[in-house]
Amino acid sequence: QVQLVESGGGLVQAGGPLRLSCVASGHTFSSYAMGWFRQAPGKGREFVAAISWGGGGTEYTDSVKGRFTISRDNAKNTWYLQMNSLKPEDTATYYCAAHSTIATLRSGYWGQGTQVTVSS
Repeated sequence: QVQLVESGGGLVQAGGPLRLSCVASGHTFSSYAMGWFRQAPGKGREFVAAISWGGGGTEYTDSVKGRFTISRDNAKNTWYLQMNSLKPEDTATYYCAAHSTIATLRSGYWGQGTQVTVSS
């Protein structure tokens, strides 16, 4: 049974950092692309960042470029989202996802989400 479990969310002041982690089990994801999405109340789930299976390719939504960094540790079946200089508009539930390519992440495996709240 494939399972993705996020952790690391919480309450942080604007300008502060948080690091999210996503641990996968039930499958070897070393050949999968991995990514992060977020969903704020009343809004759709939006793409945040993704990393290719080898780690050589990354993509970010414009609003987080220069502030967020995605990385992965295939040996641990884990990937991370380092979030710096957080803004109140980053407040959302963050979800990790995995699939064969970055382009098809929305069709893949999902975690249950972790809440990030940024206070002003």
